[in-house]
Amino acid sequence: MFITFEGIEGCGKSTQAKRLVNRLRELAVPLVFTLEPGGTTVGQKIRLILLDSRNQHLSPLAELLLYAADRAQHVEEVIKPALEQEKWVLCDRFFDATTVYQGYARGLDMKLIVTLNEKASPGIRPDITFLIDCAVEVGLERALKRNKIQFQEGQDRFEREKKDFHETVREGYLHMAMEDRERFVVVDGTLKEDELEELIFRHVEPFISQ
Repeated sequence: MFITFEGIEGCGKSTQAKRLVNRLRELAVPLVFTLEPGGTTVGQKIRLILLDSRNQHLSPLAELLLYAADRAQHVEEVIKPALEQEKWVLCDRFFDATTVYQGYARGLDMKLIVTLNEKASPGIRPDITFLIDCAVEVGLERALKRNKIQFQEGQDRFEREKKDFHETVREGYLHMAMEDRERFVVVDGTLKEDELEELIFRHVEPFISQ
């Protein structure tokens, strides 16, 4: 079982991913929890480049290729081996993020993005993708507050994008979810954390005994 969490900055996806991990571990479900970018040692170095707010000059194409490089290493080193061992994989962002951020929002060639995603993750596709949806104003306020608390204000290159950018990201996610309703589960990111956790777990619970 491969489950991914997606959404705009500050939507709460990382929190909910960790909550689901804890629930599954309590039930002794063998799993790997990972994230993009940064799910490997190589990926952690790429993540620092991508999120560093000093790198405003980073071109959209370079950004896309860095994400593809991170994903290729991530799939080969972490995701593929875990799935082959029949472990569950829970991932905070995957190739859908590249489609919306670099495709919808940056305006890069979608055919190129599809090709790179396929090359970086050959044959690997999430079984369930939880899209944690909330208004841009809500997400950005949360994200900026989080960065201050965690002393990560220098790692906020995407949070510094204009509001229109984030609106396009949200619209891209919702469009993709409508196009692939079998895989996407859209949930309300403004619910209380406990309520959202229960809602997500109810979608996952039927697969635990399989």
